[in-house]
Amino acid sequence: MNIKKIAEMAGVSVSTVSKIMNNYPDVSEKTKQRVMEIIEQTGYSPSNSAKTLATKKSSLIGVIFAGELNVDFTHPFFLAVLNAFKKQMGVLGYDLIFFSNEKFLSGGDYYSRCVHFHVDGCVIISGEHMEPAIQELDMSSIPCIGVDLELKGKKSGYVTSDNYQISSKVVEHFYLLGYRELGFIGSTANSDISNQREAGYVKAIEGFGMNINENWFVHGDDFFEPSGYDAMQKLIQSGPLPKAIFAASDLLALGAIRALKEHGLRIPEDIAMIGCDDIEACKYTTPTLTTIRQNKERLGILAAHMLYDMINNQSEGGSFVVEPALIVRESCGSHLHDQG
Repeated sequence: MNIKKIAEMAGVSVSTVSKIMNNYPDVSEKTKQRVMEIIEQTGYSPSNSAKTLATKKSSLIGVIFAGELNVDFTHPFFLAVLNAFKKQMGVLGYDLIFFSNEKFLSGGDYYSRCVHFHVDGCVIISGEHMEPAIQELDMSSIPCIGVDLELKGKKSGYVTSDNYQISSKVVEHFYLLGYRELGFIGSTANSDISNQREAGYVKAIEGFGMNINENWFVHGDDFFEPSGYDAMQKLIQSGPLPKAIFAASDLLALGAIRALKEHGLRIPEDIAMIGCDDIEACKYTTPTLTTIRQNKERLGILAAHMLYDMINNQSEGGSFVVEPALIVRESCGSHLHDQG
């Protein structure tokens, strides 16, 4: 039994049955009662596949954590964005389906899986070392929205924070506190996000007329805490240290602080530290972490509305850049640094 047979038995169109199952008001009570009686008599259980047949839409959104080194539910920033996205898509009438990326790293195809599950659109969460299947999906007819990932397809869009402004705010804060010897801890050299933040950092430092010491610019393998720890260890072993460091993520900053403490260095007395993301842990570390807040809820809600508009042909994609904000805490506070 399926929706088509129900429609034939009731002598109505498939779309009428679909409207009744979805509680649309523009169906007469007599027709609604006849269809519901047939559904009850046959024991038919309306399913998502029936809805797809009737409307050509499944109300399913695919969720993809992209990249060989992908972020996932353990990453507090992207988890917060995804939670906001999920809630807003729920309000708009959609459910989420999660794709494992393991099979696609060896040459699989996201597009065919999306077609198989009849997804109406996809949200793609940025990772590192993008698999070719992501680009193929981006260029397909399936609407896609990227989070911190620039998509260029005709039916694609993306939301991100202004990474150059993030770095500019960090350098301005360091400068006003009297710090002139600045370092940087980034993710892998293949990370677009890290590279943008580093490029913005360099440009802002030069804009204030300060010198750049390339020995104080180090990189980890990803945005997580162990990479920050290892990068800071390398910096400590390389010689004299900068007076202040910008880490491209809060987790990198927390790893760096752990390494500094192991060597008996104080934050911010010996080295000031600023992170990026404003994850919840920043409020509870010792010292609490000064950081750049990315508006995670706004990013998630914007991504949901932009994808919804693309699915419903109200938009052809585009991009939206969310303005960041400096959150001052103990690791790089509001008091002028004593250069002496």
